[in-house]
Amino acid sequence: MKLLSLSVLALFTVIPHEPLPDLAIGGTLPAADKVMMDVSGTSTSLRDLVGNNGLLVIFSCNTCPFVIGSEGSVGWEGRYPELAAMSARSGIGMAMVNSNEAKRDDGDAFADMQARYKEKGFRGSYLLDENHVVADAFGARTTPHVFLFDKDMKLVYKGAIDDNVSDPAAVKEKWLENALNALASGAAIDPATTRNVGCSIKRIKHEH
Repeated sequence: MKLLSLSVLALFTVIPHEPLPDLAIGGTLPAADKVMMDVSGTSTSLRDLVGNNGLLVIFSCNTCPFVIGSEGSVGWEGRYPELAAMSARSGIGMAMVNSNEAKRDDGDAFADMQARYKEKGFRGSYLLDENHVVADAFGARTTPHVFLFDKDMKLVYKGAIDDNVSDPAAVKEKWLENALNALASGAAIDPATTRNVGCSIKRIKHEH
């Protein structure tokens, strides 16, 4: 089963052609003032969404099996509503960001985002990252890819939501949930970094 999961992972995890930054723990929220369109029809920036205790950013989409599920796997997006509720209770803002510019005509258009947000009962903001500018600034590589910032907009956790994309009931390590609880209580976050797993963000080639 492990070999199968690794082979599946290899199909969906692609190294970008251009080098991306690697945002370090303690680094400042990138592209904080970049204005993006939310599924509600309003324009906002990540800075606007920072709560009293911080901000959770999840790079996501409507098309990746690691997000939406596949045969034998429920995917991670079903955990988003509870993560949003947990964040809200702790004074932490939440933003999902769709940076799949190369798939706007294949399931990741703004209208598709609006429909999925409503269908899945998502909470928080779901933002369209045009030309993956914000993803590039973060060095976000996969869907999903999680970044958690404190009230001073400093990175305190990055990586995966938990250790089992297929079955929430089988999760042994709730990395993001633990990080949210630690951030809210002022405790140390350990681990502060885990390996992000998912599909590559579908970038377009920019002319230089």
